[in-house]
Amino acid sequence: MSATVGSHGRDLMRGPTINVLLCLLMAWSLSFISQAAWGANDEPQARALLEALDTSSFQAKGDAAQAIADSDVEQKTRWLQALLDGRLGKERRGDRFYLITDDSGREWPIIDAITFADAGTGTRRTVDAFKINNDLRTRIEGMLASLSLSAGDEASRLSAAKRLIGEVTADNADSVRQTLADEESPNVRDSLGVALAIYKVQQGDADSLETLRGNLDTRVRNILAPIAAGDSELAAEAQSVLGGIESKRAWYDRAQTLFFGLSAGSILVLAAIGLAITFGVMGVINMAHGELIMIGAYTTWMIQQALPGQPGLALALAIPGGFLVAGAFGVVIERTVIRFLKGRPLETLLATFGLSLVLQQLVRSVFSPLNRRVASPDWLQGAWQINEALAFTLNRLAVLIFCLVVFASLWALMRYTRLGLEVRAVTQNRAMARAMGVRASRVDMLTFGLGAGVAGLAGVALSQLTNVGPNLGQSYIVDSFLVVVFGGVGNLWGTLVAGMSLGVINQVLQPWVGAVLAKIIVLVGVILFIQKRPQGIFAPKGRIS
Repeated sequence: MSATVGSHGRDLMRGPTINVLLCLLMAWSLSFISQAAWGANDEPQARALLEALDTSSFQAKGDAAQAIADSDVEQKTRWLQALLDGRLGKERRGDRFYLITDDSGREWPIIDAITFADAGTGTRRTVDAFKINNDLRTRIEGMLASLSLSAGDEASRLSAAKRLIGEVTADNADSVRQTLADEESPNVRDSLGVALAIYKVQQGDADSLETLRGNLDTRVRNILAPIAAGDSELAAEAQSVLGGIESKRAWYDRAQTLFFGLSAGSILVLAAIGLAITFGVMGVINMAHGELIMIGAYTTWMIQQALPGQPGLALALAIPGGFLVAGAFGVVIERTVIRFLKGRPLETLLATFGLSLVLQQLVRSVFSPLNRRVASPDWLQGAWQINEALAFTLNRLAVLIFCLVVFASLWALMRYTRLGLEVRAVTQNRAMARAMGVRASRVDMLTFGLGAGVAGLAGVALSQLTNVGPNLGQSYIVDSFLVVVFGGVGNLWGTLVAGMSLGVINQVLQPWVGAVLAKIIVLVGVILFIQKRPQGIFAPKGRIS
Protein backbone atom coordinates (compact mmCIF):
# COMPACT_ATOMS: atom_id res chain seq x y z
CA MET A 1 0.00 0.00 0.00
CA SER A 2 2.75 2.46 0.95
CA ALA A 3 4.76 1.54 -2.12
CA THR A 4 1.77 2.31 -4.31
CA VAL A 5 1.23 5.67 -2.67
CA GLY A 6 4.93 6.56 -3.00
CA SER A 7 4.93 5.64 -6.67
CA HIS A 8 1.78 7.67 -7.24
CA GLY A 9 3.34 10.70 -5.46
CA ARG A 10 6.43 10.53 -7.65
CA ASP A 11 4.22 10.44 -10.76
CA LEU A 12 2.34 13.50 -9.53
CA MET A 13 5.63 15.38 -9.01
CA ARG A 14 7.07 14.23 -12.34
CA GLY A 15 4.09 15.60 -14.26
CA PRO A 16 4.52 19.31 -13.30
CA THR A 17 8.27 19.07 -13.79
CA ILE A 18 7.91 17.79 -17.32
CA ASN A 19 5.36 20.49 -18.06
CA VAL A 20 7.71 23.20 -16.83
CA LEU A 21 10.55 21.86 -18.95
CA LEU A 22 8.29 21.70 -21.99
CA CYS A 23 7.19 25.31 -21.43
CA LEU A 24 10.81 26.51 -21.11
CA LEU A 25 11.76 24.61 -24.28
CA MET A 26 8.86 26.12 -26.20
CA ALA A 27 9.72 29.64 -24.95
CA TRP A 28 13.35 29.21 -26.00
CA SER A 29 12.27 27.91 -29.42
CA LEU A 30 9.91 30.85 -29.94
CA SER A 31 12.63 33.29 -28.90
CA PHE A 32 15.10 31.71 -31.31
CA ILE A 33 12.55 31.73 -34.13
CA SER A 34 11.66 35.39 -33.46
CA GLN A 35 15.33 36.41 -33.39
CA ALA A 36 15.98 34.55 -36.62
CA ALA A 37 12.94 36.17 -38.20
CA TRP A 38 14.07 39.59 -36.97
CA GLY A 39 17.57 39.02 -38.37
CA ALA A 40 16.12 37.94 -41.70
CA ASN A 41 13.91 41.03 -41.80
CA ASP A 42 16.70 43.37 -40.63
CA GLU A 43 19.39 42.16 -43.04
CA PRO A 44 17.81 43.67 -46.22
CA GLN A 45 17.56 47.06 -44.47
CA ALA A 46 21.16 46.85 -43.25
CA ARG A 47 22.37 45.84 -46.71
CA ALA A 48 20.46 48.70 -48.34
CA LEU A 49 22.02 51.19 -45.92
CA LEU A 50 25.52 49.91 -46.68
CA GLU A 51 24.84 49.82 -50.45
CA ALA A 52 24.16 53.56 -50.33
CA LEU A 53 27.74 54.13 -49.13
CA ASP A 54 29.13 52.52 -52.29
CA THR A 55 29.35 55.74 -54.29
CA SER A 56 32.10 58.08 -55.46
CA SER A 57 30.14 61.20 -54.45
CA PHE A 58 31.12 62.40 -50.98
CA GLN A 59 27.84 64.31 -50.70
CA ALA A 60 25.85 61.13 -51.42
CA LYS A 61 28.09 59.20 -49.07
CA GLY A 62 27.39 61.74 -46.34
CA ASP A 63 23.65 61.43 -46.90
CA ALA A 64 24.01 57.64 -46.67
CA ALA A 65 25.94 57.98 -43.40
CA GLN A 66 23.20 60.24 -42.05
CA ALA A 67 20.61 57.64 -43.06
CA ILE A 68 22.57 55.04 -41.07
CA ALA A 69 22.68 57.37 -38.03
CA ASP A 70 18.91 57.94 -38.28
CA SER A 71 18.08 54.25 -38.69
CA ASP A 72 17.30 51.78 -35.92
CA VAL A 73 19.81 49.09 -36.91
CA GLU A 74 21.97 47.95 -34.03
CA GLN A 75 25.21 48.05 -36.02
CA LYS A 76 25.07 51.74 -36.90
CA THR A 77 27.52 53.06 -34.30
CA ARG A 78 30.12 50.46 -35.20
CA TRP A 79 29.62 51.12 -38.92
CA LEU A 80 30.07 54.87 -38.57
CA GLN A 81 33.16 54.47 -36.41
CA ALA A 82 34.66 52.03 -38.93
CA LEU A 83 33.80 54.41 -41.78
CA LEU A 84 35.51 57.23 -39.89
CA ASP A 85 38.61 55.06 -39.36
CA GLY A 86 38.71 53.84 -42.98
CA ARG A 87 37.94 50.25 -41.95
CA LEU A 88 34.51 49.76 -43.59
CA GLY A 89 34.53 48.37 -47.11
CA LYS A 90 32.94 46.16 -49.73
CA GLU A 91 34.07 43.02 -51.47
CA ARG A 92 35.65 44.10 -54.77
CA ARG A 93 34.09 41.27 -56.80
CA GLY A 94 30.98 40.57 -54.80
CA ASP A 95 28.27 42.13 -52.71
CA ARG A 96 29.46 41.44 -49.17
CA PHE A 97 30.45 44.21 -46.76
CA TYR A 98 33.32 43.86 -44.31
CA LEU A 99 34.77 45.51 -41.23
CA ILE A 100 38.58 45.49 -41.24
CA THR A 101 39.71 44.78 -37.70
CA ASP A 102 43.42 45.49 -38.33
CA ASP A 103 44.77 47.23 -41.44
CA SER A 104 48.42 47.45 -40.38
CA GLY A 105 49.67 44.52 -42.49
CA ARG A 106 49.31 43.32 -46.05
CA GLU A 107 46.56 40.87 -45.13
CA TRP A 108 43.69 42.22 -43.06
CA PRO A 109 41.60 40.22 -40.59
CA ILE A 110 37.99 40.96 -41.63
CA ILE A 111 34.51 40.25 -40.31
CA ASP A 112 31.11 40.44 -41.95
CA ALA A 113 29.74 43.96 -41.47
CA ILE A 114 26.15 42.78 -40.94
CA THR A 115 26.50 39.64 -38.84
CA PHE A 116 29.98 40.38 -37.39
CA ALA A 117 30.94 36.78 -38.20
CA ASP A 118 34.58 35.99 -38.95
CA ALA A 119 35.24 36.29 -42.70
CA GLY A 120 38.93 35.34 -42.82
CA THR A 121 41.40 37.79 -44.30
CA GLY A 122 41.37 40.35 -47.09
CA THR A 123 43.77 42.61 -48.97
CA ARG A 124 43.59 45.78 -51.03
CA ARG A 125 42.93 43.58 -54.05
CA THR A 126 39.89 41.91 -52.55
CA VAL A 127 38.34 44.62 -50.33
CA ASP A 128 37.68 48.25 -51.24
CA ALA A 129 37.60 50.45 -48.12
CA PHE A 130 35.21 53.39 -48.40
CA LYS A 131 37.04 56.72 -48.71
CA ILE A 132 35.98 59.94 -46.97
CA ASN A 133 37.18 63.56 -47.14
CA ASN A 134 37.69 66.09 -44.34
CA ASP A 135 34.18 67.54 -44.58
CA LEU A 136 32.62 64.10 -44.39
CA ARG A 137 34.93 63.18 -41.53
CA THR A 138 33.70 66.18 -39.53
CA ARG A 139 30.11 65.28 -40.35
CA ILE A 140 30.55 61.67 -39.21
CA GLU A 141 32.19 62.81 -35.96
CA GLY A 142 29.09 64.89 -35.28
CA MET A 143 26.85 61.88 -35.98
CA LEU A 144 28.83 59.71 -33.56
CA ALA A 145 28.70 62.41 -30.91
CA SER A 146 24.93 62.65 -31.33
CA LEU A 147 24.57 58.88 -31.00
CA SER A 148 26.78 58.87 -27.89
CA LEU A 149 24.42 61.33 -26.20
CA SER A 150 21.98 58.50 -25.66
CA ALA A 151 24.50 56.54 -23.57
CA GLY A 152 23.49 55.93 -19.96
CA ASP A 153 26.84 56.97 -18.49
CA GLU A 154 27.06 60.70 -17.67
CA ALA A 155 30.79 60.82 -18.46
CA SER A 156 30.15 59.38 -21.92
CA ARG A 157 27.34 61.84 -22.55
CA LEU A 158 29.50 64.75 -21.40
CA SER A 159 32.35 63.66 -23.68
CA ALA A 160 29.91 63.36 -26.59
CA ALA A 161 28.41 66.79 -25.83
CA LYS A 162 31.88 68.38 -25.83
CA ARG A 163 32.67 66.73 -29.17
CA LEU A 164 29.55 68.37 -30.61
CA ILE A 165 30.93 71.88 -30.01
CA GLY A 166 31.39 73.27 -33.49
CA GLU A 167 29.93 70.12 -35.10
CA VAL A 168 26.18 70.86 -34.92
CA THR A 169 24.66 71.02 -38.40
CA ALA A 170 21.20 71.31 -39.87
CA ASP A 171 21.07 67.50 -40.00
CA ASN A 172 21.49 66.97 -36.25
CA ALA A 173 20.39 70.30 -34.76
CA ASP A 174 16.86 69.08 -33.98
CA SER A 175 18.24 65.93 -32.36
CA VAL A 176 20.59 68.01 -30.18
CA ARG A 177 17.72 70.30 -29.13
CA GLN A 178 15.62 67.32 -28.13
CA THR A 179 18.51 65.82 -26.20
CA LEU A 180 19.08 69.14 -24.43
CA ALA A 181 15.42 69.26 -23.40
CA ASP A 182 15.58 65.72 -21.98
CA GLU A 183 19.03 65.97 -20.36
CA GLU A 184 19.21 66.20 -16.55
CA SER A 185 22.95 66.64 -15.97
CA PRO A 186 23.92 70.35 -15.66
CA ASN A 187 27.39 69.76 -17.14
CA VAL A 188 26.02 67.97 -20.18
CA ARG A 189 23.34 70.64 -20.60
CA ASP A 190 25.97 73.39 -20.53
CA SER A 191 28.06 71.72 -23.23
CA LEU A 192 25.00 71.07 -25.39
CA GLY A 193 23.91 74.68 -24.89
CA VAL A 194 27.29 75.93 -26.09
CA ALA A 195 27.19 73.61 -29.12
CA LEU A 196 23.72 74.85 -30.09
CA ALA A 197 24.67 78.48 -29.45
CA ILE A 198 27.61 78.23 -31.85
CA TYR A 199 25.33 76.75 -34.50
CA LYS A 200 22.82 79.58 -34.02
CA VAL A 201 25.53 82.24 -34.17
CA GLN A 202 26.77 80.74 -37.42
CA GLN A 203 23.21 81.10 -38.69
CA GLY A 204 23.25 84.81 -37.76
CA ASP A 205 21.56 84.73 -34.32
CA ALA A 206 23.25 87.47 -32.24
CA ASP A 207 21.27 86.66 -29.08
CA SER A 208 23.06 83.31 -28.76
CA LEU A 209 26.39 85.08 -28.30
CA GLU A 210 25.52 85.69 -24.66
CA THR A 211 25.75 81.94 -24.02
CA LEU A 212 29.33 81.98 -25.33
CA ARG A 213 30.51 84.93 -23.22
CA GLY A 214 33.51 83.92 -21.09
CA ASN A 215 33.74 80.42 -22.62
CA LEU A 216 37.38 79.25 -22.67
CA ASP A 217 37.04 76.49 -25.26
CA THR A 218 39.54 77.04 -28.08
CA ARG A 219 36.96 75.97 -30.66
CA VAL A 220 34.62 78.75 -29.54
CA ARG A 221 37.37 81.33 -29.96
CA ASN A 222 38.37 79.96 -33.38
CA ILE A 223 34.75 80.03 -34.61
CA LEU A 224 34.09 83.56 -33.32
CA ALA A 225 37.30 85.03 -34.79
CA PRO A 226 36.19 85.05 -38.46
CA ILE A 227 32.68 86.20 -37.47
CA ALA A 228 34.14 89.12 -35.49
CA ALA A 229 36.25 90.16 -38.49
CA GLY A 230 33.17 91.45 -40.34
CA ASP A 231 31.44 94.83 -40.09
CA SER A 232 27.88 93.82 -39.26
CA GLU A 233 26.03 94.17 -35.98
CA LEU A 234 26.66 90.47 -35.34
CA ALA A 235 30.39 91.06 -35.87
CA ALA A 236 30.42 93.89 -33.33
CA GLU A 237 28.73 91.68 -30.73
CA ALA A 238 31.13 88.84 -31.55
CA GLN A 239 34.10 91.19 -31.08
CA SER A 240 32.85 92.11 -27.61
CA VAL A 241 32.41 88.46 -26.61
CA LEU A 242 35.77 87.51 -28.14
CA GLY A 243 37.50 90.34 -26.27
CA GLY A 244 36.12 89.08 -22.97
CA ILE A 245 37.28 85.55 -23.76
CA GLU A 246 40.78 86.76 -24.68
CA SER A 247 41.03 88.79 -21.47
CA LYS A 248 39.99 85.82 -19.37
CA ARG A 249 42.41 83.50 -21.15
CA ALA A 250 45.21 86.03 -20.60
CA TRP A 251 44.88 85.63 -16.82
CA TYR A 252 45.03 81.86 -17.12
CA ASP A 253 48.05 82.18 -19.42
CA ARG A 254 49.76 84.17 -16.67
CA ALA A 255 48.93 81.42 -14.19
CA GLN A 256 50.36 78.86 -16.63
CA THR A 257 53.55 80.91 -16.98
CA LEU A 258 53.83 81.19 -13.20
CA PHE A 259 53.47 77.42 -12.86
CA PHE A 260 56.18 76.74 -15.45
CA GLY A 261 58.39 79.32 -13.77
CA LEU A 262 57.94 77.70 -10.35
CA SER A 263 58.58 74.23 -11.78
CA ALA A 264 61.76 75.48 -13.48
CA GLY A 265 62.71 77.23 -10.25
CA SER A 266 62.19 74.04 -8.25
CA ILE A 267 64.84 72.35 -10.40
CA LEU A 268 67.21 75.24 -9.68
CA VAL A 269 66.48 74.98 -5.96
CA LEU A 270 67.15 71.23 -5.92
CA ALA A 271 70.35 71.70 -7.89
CA ALA A 272 71.57 74.64 -5.77
CA ILE A 273 70.49 73.77 -2.25
CA GLY A 274 73.22 71.16 -1.77
CA LEU A 275 75.79 73.57 -3.17
CA ALA A 276 74.55 76.26 -0.81
CA ILE A 277 75.26 74.02 2.18
CA THR A 278 78.79 73.02 1.15
CA PHE A 279 79.72 76.49 -0.08
CA GLY A 280 78.33 78.12 3.05
CA VAL A 281 80.00 75.74 5.51
CA MET A 282 83.28 74.94 3.80
CA GLY A 283 83.80 77.79 1.33
CA VAL A 284 84.44 75.18 -1.39
CA ILE A 285 83.73 76.08 -5.02
CA ASN A 286 82.66 72.63 -6.17
CA MET A 287 82.64 72.54 -9.97
CA ALA A 288 81.83 68.81 -9.85
CA HIS A 289 78.40 69.49 -8.33
CA GLY A 290 76.74 69.07 -11.73
CA GLU A 291 78.26 65.61 -12.08
CA LEU A 292 76.76 64.63 -8.72
CA ILE A 293 73.38 65.56 -10.20
CA MET A 294 74.23 63.37 -13.19
CA ILE A 295 75.10 60.46 -10.87
CA GLY A 296 71.67 60.69 -9.23
CA ALA A 297 70.00 60.61 -12.66
CA TYR A 298 72.05 57.58 -13.78
CA THR A 299 71.20 55.82 -10.51
CA THR A 300 67.52 56.26 -11.37
CA TRP A 301 68.11 54.80 -14.83
CA MET A 302 70.05 51.81 -13.46
CA ILE A 303 67.35 50.98 -10.91
CA GLN A 304 64.74 51.13 -13.67
CA GLN A 305 66.81 48.73 -15.77
CA ALA A 306 66.88 46.33 -12.82
CA LEU A 307 63.08 46.55 -12.47
CA PRO A 308 61.71 46.44 -16.04
CA GLY A 309 58.04 47.20 -16.40
CA GLN A 310 57.79 48.79 -12.92
CA PRO A 311 58.66 52.48 -13.35
CA GLY A 312 56.69 53.51 -10.26
CA LEU A 313 58.57 51.15 -7.94
CA ALA A 314 61.86 52.03 -9.61
CA LEU A 315 61.27 55.74 -9.02
CA ALA A 316 60.34 55.15 -5.38
CA LEU A 317 63.57 53.21 -4.83
CA ALA A 318 65.60 55.76 -6.81
CA ILE A 319 64.85 58.54 -4.31
CA PRO A 320 66.83 56.98 -1.45
CA GLY A 321 69.15 55.27 -3.94
CA GLY A 322 70.12 58.49 -5.70
CA PHE A 323 70.69 60.23 -2.39
CA LEU A 324 72.90 57.47 -1.01
CA VAL A 325 74.97 56.89 -4.17
CA ALA A 326 75.60 60.59 -4.81
CA GLY A 327 76.22 61.13 -1.09
CA ALA A 328 78.81 58.33 -1.08
CA PHE A 329 80.58 59.94 -4.05
CA GLY A 330 80.55 63.23 -2.16
CA VAL A 331 82.14 61.69 0.94
CA VAL A 332 84.86 60.07 -1.20
CA ILE A 333 85.55 63.38 -2.97
CA GLU A 334 85.79 65.24 0.33
CA ARG A 335 88.07 62.67 1.93
CA THR A 336 90.42 62.31 -1.08
CA VAL A 337 90.53 65.82 -2.55
CA ILE A 338 88.72 68.59 -0.68
CA ARG A 339 90.17 68.02 2.79
CA PHE A 340 93.70 68.73 1.51
CA LEU A 341 92.70 72.03 -0.13
CA LYS A 342 90.81 73.77 2.67
CA GLY A 343 91.24 77.52 2.71
CA ARG A 344 92.37 77.57 -0.93
CA PRO A 345 89.18 78.18 -2.93
CA LEU A 346 90.90 78.68 -6.29
CA GLU A 347 92.68 75.34 -5.99
CA THR A 348 89.44 73.59 -5.03
CA LEU A 349 87.83 75.15 -8.11
CA LEU A 350 90.53 73.74 -10.39
CA ALA A 351 90.60 70.37 -8.67
CA THR A 352 86.82 69.88 -8.76
CA PHE A 353 86.70 71.07 -12.39
CA GLY A 354 89.20 68.37 -13.31
CA LEU A 355 87.21 65.89 -11.25
CA SER A 356 84.06 66.80 -13.19
CA LEU A 357 85.82 65.94 -16.45
CA VAL A 358 86.95 62.62 -14.99
CA LEU A 359 83.42 61.74 -13.88
CA GLN A 360 81.98 62.66 -17.28
CA GLN A 361 84.49 60.47 -19.08
CA LEU A 362 83.89 57.65 -16.60
CA VAL A 363 80.18 57.73 -17.39
CA ARG A 364 80.89 57.80 -21.14
CA SER A 365 83.14 54.75 -20.80
CA VAL A 366 80.70 52.77 -18.64
CA PHE A 367 77.31 53.76 -20.10
CA SER A 368 78.34 55.18 -23.54
CA PRO A 369 77.94 58.84 -24.55
CA LEU A 370 74.37 58.29 -25.74
CA ASN A 371 71.48 59.75 -23.79
CA ARG A 372 69.30 57.36 -21.82
CA ARG A 373 65.56 57.68 -21.39
CA VAL A 374 63.95 57.09 -18.00
CA ALA A 375 60.29 56.05 -18.29
CA SER A 376 57.82 57.88 -16.08
CA PRO A 377 55.10 55.96 -14.21
CA ASP A 378 51.53 56.36 -15.44
CA TRP A 379 50.59 58.65 -12.57
CA LEU A 380 53.23 61.18 -13.68
CA GLN A 381 52.08 61.29 -17.29
CA GLY A 382 49.49 63.64 -18.70
CA ALA A 383 48.18 66.81 -17.11
CA TRP A 384 45.80 68.00 -14.45
CA GLN A 385 43.22 69.90 -16.51
CA ILE A 386 41.85 72.80 -14.47
CA ASN A 387 39.82 74.20 -17.37
CA GLU A 388 40.12 74.67 -21.13
CA ALA A 389 42.82 77.33 -20.71
CA LEU A 390 44.82 76.00 -17.75
CA ALA A 391 46.48 72.63 -17.23
CA PHE A 392 49.33 71.53 -14.96
CA THR A 393 51.60 68.79 -16.31
CA LEU A 394 51.83 66.09 -13.67
CA ASN A 395 55.58 65.49 -13.90
CA ARG A 396 56.39 69.17 -13.33
CA LEU A 397 53.82 69.41 -10.55
CA ALA A 398 55.40 66.37 -8.90
CA VAL A 399 58.89 67.91 -9.17
CA LEU A 400 57.61 71.12 -7.56
CA ILE A 401 56.07 69.21 -4.65
CA PHE A 402 59.20 67.05 -4.35
CA CYS A 403 61.36 70.17 -4.17
CA LEU A 404 59.26 71.59 -1.31
CA VAL A 405 59.39 68.26 0.56
CA VAL A 406 63.19 68.08 0.21
CA PHE A 407 63.52 71.70 1.33
CA ALA A 408 61.29 71.14 4.38
CA SER A 409 63.23 67.98 5.32
CA LEU A 410 66.57 69.74 4.99
CA TRP A 411 65.34 72.74 6.97
CA ALA A 412 64.10 70.44 9.76
CA LEU A 413 67.46 68.63 9.72
CA MET A 414 69.34 71.89 10.12
CA ARG A 415 66.93 73.24 12.73
CA TYR A 416 66.27 70.28 15.01
CA THR A 417 69.23 67.85 14.84
CA ARG A 418 72.70 67.91 16.38
CA LEU A 419 74.28 67.77 12.91
CA GLY A 420 72.30 70.86 11.90
CA LEU A 421 73.40 72.67 15.06
CA GLU A 422 77.05 71.84 14.37
CA VAL A 423 76.73 72.87 10.72
CA ARG A 424 75.27 76.24 11.72
CA ALA A 425 78.01 76.69 14.31
CA VAL A 426 80.79 75.94 11.81
CA THR A 427 79.15 78.22 9.22
CA GLN A 428 78.98 81.18 11.60
CA ASN A 429 82.41 80.80 13.21
CA ARG A 430 84.61 77.78 12.53
CA ALA A 431 87.28 78.64 15.12
CA MET A 432 84.77 79.18 17.90
CA ALA A 433 82.97 75.95 16.98
CA ARG A 434 86.24 74.04 17.27
CA ALA A 435 86.92 75.66 20.62
CA MET A 436 83.51 74.41 21.80
CA GLY A 437 84.42 70.83 20.89
CA VAL A 438 82.81 70.55 17.47
CA ARG A 439 84.80 68.23 15.19
CA ALA A 440 84.92 70.52 12.17
CA SER A 441 86.54 67.94 9.88
CA ARG A 442 83.74 65.45 10.57
CA VAL A 443 81.13 68.17 10.01
CA ASP A 444 82.81 69.02 6.69
CA MET A 445 82.67 65.41 5.55
CA LEU A 446 79.02 64.93 6.52
CA THR A 447 78.04 68.31 5.10
CA PHE A 448 79.69 67.60 1.76
CA GLY A 449 78.05 64.16 1.66
CA LEU A 450 74.69 65.72 2.50
CA GLY A 451 75.06 68.35 -0.22
CA ALA A 452 76.08 65.69 -2.73
CA GLY A 453 73.11 63.53 -1.72
CA VAL A 454 70.69 66.43 -2.31
CA ALA A 455 72.33 66.92 -5.73
CA GLY A 456 71.56 63.25 -6.40
CA LEU A 457 67.90 63.93 -5.55
CA ALA A 458 67.97 66.74 -8.12
CA GLY A 459 69.17 64.18 -10.66
CA VAL A 460 66.28 61.86 -9.77
CA ALA A 461 63.85 64.73 -10.40
CA LEU A 462 65.53 65.74 -13.65
CA SER A 463 65.30 62.18 -14.97
CA GLN A 464 61.50 62.64 -15.10
CA LEU A 465 61.78 65.78 -17.23
CA THR A 466 64.63 65.12 -19.64
CA ASN A 467 66.96 62.42 -20.96
CA VAL A 468 69.91 61.26 -18.88
CA GLY A 469 73.34 61.88 -20.38
CA PRO A 470 76.97 62.58 -19.43
CA ASN A 471 76.49 66.36 -19.86
CA LEU A 472 73.29 66.57 -17.83
CA GLY A 473 74.80 68.42 -14.86
CA GLN A 474 76.76 70.96 -16.92
CA SER A 475 73.55 72.84 -17.74
CA TYR A 476 72.89 73.58 -14.06
CA ILE A 477 76.27 74.29 -12.44
CA VAL A 478 76.45 77.99 -13.40
CA ASP A 479 72.77 78.55 -12.55
CA SER A 480 73.31 76.84 -9.20
CA PHE A 481 76.13 79.21 -8.22
CA LEU A 482 73.99 82.10 -9.42
CA VAL A 483 71.15 81.02 -7.10
CA VAL A 484 73.51 80.55 -4.14
CA VAL A 485 75.10 83.99 -4.51
CA PHE A 486 71.77 85.73 -5.22
CA GLY A 487 69.99 84.12 -2.27
CA GLY A 488 72.78 84.50 0.28
CA VAL A 489 75.64 82.08 0.89
CA GLY A 490 74.61 79.14 3.06
CA ASN A 491 71.03 80.33 3.63
CA LEU A 492 68.34 77.76 2.82
CA TRP A 493 65.49 80.28 2.63
CA GLY A 494 67.59 82.49 0.40
CA THR A 495 68.22 79.56 -1.93
CA LEU A 496 64.50 78.78 -2.11
CA VAL A 497 63.47 82.37 -2.81
CA ALA A 498 66.31 82.98 -5.28
CA GLY A 499 65.71 79.74 -7.20
CA MET A 500 61.96 80.28 -7.53
CA SER A 501 62.41 83.96 -8.41
CA LEU A 502 64.98 83.30 -11.14
CA GLY A 503 62.84 80.48 -12.56
CA VAL A 504 59.76 82.70 -12.81
CA ILE A 505 61.68 85.72 -14.19
CA ASN A 506 63.37 83.56 -16.82
CA GLN A 507 60.05 82.00 -17.83
CA VAL A 508 58.38 85.40 -18.12
CA LEU A 509 61.19 86.80 -20.29
CA GLN A 510 61.56 83.85 -22.66
CA PRO A 511 58.43 84.53 -24.80
CA TRP A 512 59.57 88.15 -25.29
CA VAL A 513 63.32 87.90 -25.88
CA GLY A 514 64.11 84.19 -26.33
CA ALA A 515 65.81 81.65 -24.08
CA VAL A 516 69.44 82.80 -24.56
CA LEU A 517 68.80 86.52 -24.14
CA ALA A 518 66.56 85.82 -21.14
CA LYS A 519 69.47 84.09 -19.37
CA ILE A 520 71.75 87.01 -20.20
CA ILE A 521 69.26 89.53 -18.80
CA VAL A 522 68.89 87.47 -15.61
CA LEU A 523 72.68 87.23 -15.23
CA VAL A 524 73.14 90.98 -15.69
CA GLY A 525 70.32 91.65 -13.23
CA VAL A 526 71.90 89.42 -10.58
CA ILE A 527 75.29 91.10 -11.08
CA LEU A 528 73.75 94.54 -10.59
CA PHE A 529 71.88 93.29 -7.51
CA ILE A 530 75.09 91.88 -6.00
CA GLN A 531 76.81 95.21 -6.61
CA LYS A 532 74.26 96.89 -4.37
CA ARG A 533 73.84 94.02 -1.87
CA PRO A 534 76.89 91.71 -1.84
CA GLN A 535 75.46 89.48 0.90
CA GLY A 536 72.49 88.45 -1.28
CA ILE A 537 68.80 88.48 -0.44
CA PHE A 538 69.33 86.94 3.01
CA ALA A 539 72.61 87.92 4.64
CA PRO A 540 74.45 84.94 6.25
CA LYS A 541 74.95 85.04 10.00
CA GLY A 542 78.51 85.13 11.21
CA ARG A 543 81.41 84.61 8.80
CA ILE A 544 83.26 81.83 7.03
CA SER A 545 86.75 81.50 8.38
